[in-house]
Parts: sequence; C-alpha cells; structure tokens
Amino acid sequence: MPLRLFAALPVPVAFHPELLRLQKGLPGAKWRPAENFHITLRFAGDLGEHQAEDFDGELRNVHVPPFALHLQGTNWFGKSDPRTLWIGLGPSAELMELQAQCERAARRAGLAPETHPFRPHMTLAYLNGCRLDRLTAWCRDRAAFKTEAFTATHFSLYQSFSRKKGPNLYEALADYPLY
Repeated sequence: MPLRLFAALPVPVAFHPELLRLQKGLPGAKWRPAENFHITLRFAGDLGEHQAEDFDGELRNVHVPPFALHLQGTNWFGKSDPRTLWIGLGPSAELMELQAQCERAARRAGLAPETHPFRPHMTLAYLNGCRLDRLTAWCRDRAAFKTEAFTATHFSLYQSFSRKKGPNLYEALADYPLY
C-alpha cells in the first residue's frame, strides 16, 4: 500500500491560537485545524515502501543550521477561481536553502522533479464557492498580519491519511534536526 508523504516544517504550537483567530468571516472557507499547520518543503505523493525509505534516508542528509522565520501576509492560489487561502512567510535565504536540499534529496530518492516553483506558505483554508470580492477584502484587511519570529530547529517527514469526514490526518514519521 503506498504511503502519501511530504517533508515540512511544523508551525510552533505557540502560534496556533493567533492563527485560529484569523479563521472567521469568509464564507466558502474550509478552515484547516491547528494540528495541520505546517510549511511544506517537498510533497512526495504516493510512494512505495522502498522509495519511502530512500526518501527518508536522503532527507537525513539535509544539513541547514537552525534559522529564524515568521509568517506574514495572506493570499490565495487560484487567481480568479480561488481554491486555497494561505499565509506567507517573510524572506528567508535559509528556508530557500532547506527547500532546495529537500528537492535534491527527493530527486536522489528517484522522485520526479517538482514542476511548480517553491512558494513558501502555510495553508489556512481550502476554498469552495468563495466569492472573489469577499476573498480580496478578507486578505486586504489582514495584509499587515505578521507573527513574531520563531526558530526552525527541525523539519519532519509526514504521512497524510485521507478521512471520509473531516480534514486529512497528518502523522510525523521522522524528524530531522537542523544543525
């Protein structure tokens, strides 16, 4: 049975209440639960057991020192047909290096190259039937949103489990320290 995997930075629990307070006032938004807050570095998709082990082994070779980053601003994917509402991240060369090393690890593990450019974000909601004018106003009203900085000390390999009701369940299978 394939494993649906992705490498990601967890968003510290200390920021969850602040992020959850943003989750209101937008009809058509399916808000993500706090336990799903993360910053995807490399989506791997469905992998067989051996390729999953190879991916894990390659991620263990990623070496980036701990670094500070913060969440800031809001936007969406889907231009005129919005599908995902997200919070961005402040500029971080270290984050970009971590993602690049995760991409190289994925390729060494035999995964196809990622075709989309890396756009650091944390998904806040999936959108279904959300009016563009309301979404634009919602994001404009939160344009100044910015968290305090936090230090990324590790990233993780997560497995995603689909559920019939409710959001996917994510389980951290491995943690990789930044040093």
